[in-house]
Amino acid sequence: MTEIVTKRVREEPSDDDGQRLLVDRLWPRGVTKEQAALDGHPKDVAPSNELRKWFHGGGSFEEFADKYRAELDDSQAAADFVQEIKQLPKVTLLYGAKDTQQNHAEVLKQWLEEHL
Repeated sequence: MTEIVTKRVREEPSDDDGQRLLVDRLWPRGVTKEQAALDGHPKDVAPSNELRKWFHGGGSFEEFADKYRAELDDSQAAADFVQEIKQLPKVTLLYGAKDTQQNHAEVLKQWLEEHL
């Protein structure tokens, strides 16, 4: 089974990261492509712009997580992403958020683990 971890995109890349995938829809400010050292940027598995704006406008994290899971459940891109990473030994989901506990990459990680 694929091991999935999350990491802030501003943290140093590691040989232990496996495939490094930026799962933010928007490119994080102040991060160069060289610093990010990405293997991919699957924007279509990130929360929709509408959901992202709603959450940053003051929505609760619990409600955001439920809405994001519903988006993933209805997304062909998310289903395709599961198939793509299923073959990989390790994937690091990179994100730009400051909060390391309550962010969309953690929700995506849990959702992927349920669907692998």
